[in-house]
Amino acid sequence: MDRLLTMRVFQAVVEEGGFAAAARSMELSPPVVTRLVADLEQHLGTRLLQRTTRKLALTDAGESYLLRVRAILHEIEDAEAAAAASTRDLRGTIRVLAAPLLATHFLAPMLASWHALYPKLMLDILVDPFPAMRVDEFDVTFMVAGDDYDGNIVARPMAHWEAVVIAAPGYLQRKGVPAEPGDLQNHEYLRYSGQLVRSQSGAARRLRLQPLHGAGAAQEVKVPVVLQSVSAGVLLRAAVDGMGVAVMSRLLAAPYLASGALVHVLPDWMFSRYTVYAALPSRRMMPARTKVFLDFVSERSPRLAYGHPVD
Repeated sequence: MDRLLTMRVFQAVVEEGGFAAAARSMELSPPVVTRLVADLEQHLGTRLLQRTTRKLALTDAGESYLLRVRAILHEIEDAEAAAAASTRDLRGTIRVLAAPLLATHFLAPMLASWHALYPKLMLDILVDPFPAMRVDEFDVTFMVAGDDYDGNIVARPMAHWEAVVIAAPGYLQRKGVPAEPGDLQNHEYLRYSGQLVRSQSGAARRLRLQPLHGAGAAQEVKVPVVLQSVSAGVLLRAAVDGMGVAVMSRLLAAPYLASGALVHVLPDWMFSRYTVYAALPSRRMMPARTKVFLDFVSERSPRLAYGHPVD
């Protein structure tokens, strides 16, 4: 039995979601793929996959084996790539997991530049709203954490941004420009209702702001809510259309602030600071292709917060 081939076939079956799809991706016949997985299970003395007429699922043994197989195959690919003359000759696939907003607003603006530099390195990007639970399954996982983050994982900070209060110029002309946090009580609040605040209820919320610089005291103000949503995109569009004030990440608001479609309200104050982390699996060695990708992202990410091109 070709152990390396069976490992690759097993990984392909899982990632492609079935035997036929794996056969197509590896240019093998479906019977050959089925036989190789069966031979692998017989060799290991355990079932790796649960097969039903509707879906394919990993057993507990299969999940454990897949993690190790991925690490082994990554090391083999990296060893082959290390023999190349330069990093431009690196090839293979980098499996990336990211929270939805990071995938769209953080990674996507960089992808064309990445491909131009490293055309032989393919990115396979999966989106998950809770990426921290799956770090060991991917080469790199991008996620957001606040200042109090103390995760027990290997993580490299990529960028630091703030969440700030924004509004459209037309809205501020109608309602007035707040000079201090207390002035927001006379404004209309477009509120994010995500996981951290779902337990609250009522028609108004206390918005807590802290000084952007220095160690001054935070201030809380009760602001009437006219719209709330778990979608930052919905709130951003409503703010651009002049519906009210919103708390928004600089990452999302940067292009609109740069164009003048939005204004940073109370520029000496912020809602919170947060960091974008690139979390790595627990295996000891980082593949060269992953390092190249992380260096690429780290170099370009600070420009995104100010609406600058990432080329």
